[in-house]
Amino acid sequence: MSRGFVKEDDQEEIPLVPPRADLPAGVTNYVTQVGMEELLAEKDRLIIEREQLDVNDDKERRIAFNHINAKLKLLNTRINNAITVDLTKQPPHVVRFGAIVTLKIDQAITTNQYQIVGVDEADVSKGKISFISPIAKILMDKKIGDKAILKLPKTERVFEIMGIDY
Repeated sequence: MSRGFVKEDDQEEIPLVPPRADLPAGVTNYVTQVGMEELLAEKDRLIIEREQLDVNDDKERRIAFNHINAKLKLLNTRINNAITVDLTKQPPHVVRFGAIVTLKIDQAITTNQYQIVGVDEADVSKGKISFISPIAKILMDKKIGDKAILKLPKTERVFEIMGIDY
C-alpha cells in the first residue's frame, strides 16, 4: 500500500535506544565474571519489564514493547560476543585484564585503586575503568614498582604501580 493511503496515526514510532558503552569494531568484548553476571541480570530485568508492561493504550504498549526489544537486542549482541576472563588464571604480578591496581599518581601521598574491566562494567565512581581506556592501556603488562606515563595535551601524569591483585 502506498504511504499516501496510510493515516499518520497508524505509523509506529521507531524507538530510539541509546547505544551501549563504546566498544570499537574489531575489539574483543572481554568481561569479568561479575561483569557477565551484571549483563545477565540486566537481561532478566528487561524481560520482566517487558512481561509486566502496564500500558492500556495499544499504540503506547507497542512502542514500549519495541523499545525494550531494541534494548534487549543490543544487550544480547553484547552478551553473545562477550568472553569471560578467568581472573584466577591471570599472572599475579603483572597488570592484565581484571587486575585491581593500586596506584600512586604523580607526587600524591595517597594511593588510588582501579580495576581494569569490560566496557559495560566500567564505572570510575566505583573504581572500575575500561580495558580500552588510555589509563588501562598504559598500565597493561606493568609490574609493581613500574611507572606508566599518560601524555596529556599540556602535561604528563605519572602512575606508579604500588600493588596488583585479582
